[in-house]
Amino acid sequence: MTSGKTLRAAVYARVSTSEQTVENQRLELHRYIQDRGWDLTKEYLDPGVSGAKESRPALDLLLKDAKRRRFDVLVVSKIDRLGRSLKQLVGLLDELQALGIAFVSLGEGIDCTTPAGKLQMHILAAIAEFERGRIIERVRSGMARAKAQGTKFGRPCREVSAADLAAVSTLSVRNAAGQLGISKSLVAKLRVSTKAA
Repeated sequence: MTSGKTLRAAVYARVSTSEQTVENQRLELHRYIQDRGWDLTKEYLDPGVSGAKESRPALDLLLKDAKRRRFDVLVVSKIDRLGRSLKQLVGLLDELQALGIAFVSLGEGIDCTTPAGKLQMHILAAIAEFERGRIIERVRSGMARAKAQGTKFGRPCREVSAADLAAVSTLSVRNAAGQLGISKSLVAKLRVSTKAA
């Protein structure tokens, strides 16, 4: 962020139930922005919306405005207000970073307008990448175990007789595959082998 320019700040606040209020978050965020000497340009409020939801009205608008460069820095009271899952959170932060928008979370002391804050975000992204790798490892390990125990993967085998193939010979490969309940590549392969025979 350039030091000669007053940053345009946006705030995002969210609570999970309609019985709660975003007012405490708003006051805290306003004070922080005022103390930093930034201009508050927009508030994005999602009252009564679960953080587990991928799509939230105010968050969706925030991302649209971010793409239009309507603010320079996004400030939240806690990182879990923005996203519940690490994958979702890192995706959102990656998108903001790609757009050149800094991120500040008061609860965790993350301030990406500073070098230390940028380092924290890189560490968070590395942890998310590590977790993705572990999930892939667990899936592969589970599939290998299931395969060793005789579990078959993929489409169930289906016998296609010469009569079945002849019945769909005038159809396109795609339509024939749909009619027979097999893949297009298998239809093409069977047609080639029938012609060769």
